[in-house]
Amino acid sequence: MHAVLFFSPTCPACHIVMTEELPPLQEQYGEQLVILEVDVTTQAGQELFQKAIRDYNVPDTRFGVPALVAGENYLVGADEIPRLFPDIISSSLQEGGLDWPALDDLDGYIERYGLTSSERPSVADRFLRDPLGNTVSTVLLLVMVASIVYLGWSYLNNSIAYGPWPRFILPVLMVIGITASAYLTYVEFTHDEAFCGPLGDCNAVQSSSYAYLFGVIPVALLGLIGYIGMAVALAASYMFSGSRRQTAGQILWWFALVGTAFSIYLTFLEPFVIGATCAWCLVSATTITAILWGASPLILSPVKKSGKRKAGRRARSGPIR
Repeated sequence: MHAVLFFSPTCPACHIVMTEELPPLQEQYGEQLVILEVDVTTQAGQELFQKAIRDYNVPDTRFGVPALVAGENYLVGADEIPRLFPDIISSSLQEGGLDWPALDDLDGYIERYGLTSSERPSVADRFLRDPLGNTVSTVLLLVMVASIVYLGWSYLNNSIAYGPWPRFILPVLMVIGITASAYLTYVEFTHDEAFCGPLGDCNAVQSSSYAYLFGVIPVALLGLIGYIGMAVALAASYMFSGSRRQTAGQILWWFALVGTAFSIYLTFLEPFVIGATCAWCLVSATTITAILWGASPLILSPVKKSGKRKAGRRARSGPIR
């Protein structure tokens, strides 16, 4: 009886299945049960996972790990696998056993990596799969963290070291962000291969379990919604005046702050967990960080060159100019 289990080392549900649900079955059936563990955070594992998704016509709602493939059965999650897999094992053995799933290059994967994933790739191994792309991700990660620290400190002190940007810059950044996130959303829903260019491996990132929030919601779709929300807030800040204009600027700034913080998390995953970098994701992360810098003067008071604040008592949020 042969089966393939797709998992991620950082997936809590995977940990439950691998440490609590499958060991009793392995003990019960011994050598009659052979399970290939495939780490989807490795490049080879991601490629095999992507093939399984295509070959089994897995719907969007069932993307994610843990996923177990046995014969014609495709099971997903820490509930479905322990609930259905024991009966599949029993019936298959009664019928004489079950061969490996018909996945392209599965034999080659087993020959190269063996039947278990006891030797997990280290962080260094993941990083070195794409040293150039992952180095760029790491540099951008540091820039985003520094931006959050500085602009957060500026918000608490209601002062910023520079004045408002030219009005055309933020709309241009919105267009870039919407374009990048819309393209990645399209890729997620159509399962087409993304155009990656010379930097990184977009498809490895997009086929990983981290491309979906809670295994269901495409992260790219959340980015698209966020950029559209910021564009609406920016338009409102240009159209309105007084308190409504100030409120629109604050909404834009908080959207950008949360988006940058989430991008820090996603950018960290690429070099250190997934081991691959998505150029489109880097574009989006750079764009959202730039929007945060551009939106900050809308709600913060610029300081004079002497380092002193402008005269006059200001509210924390400051007026929009």
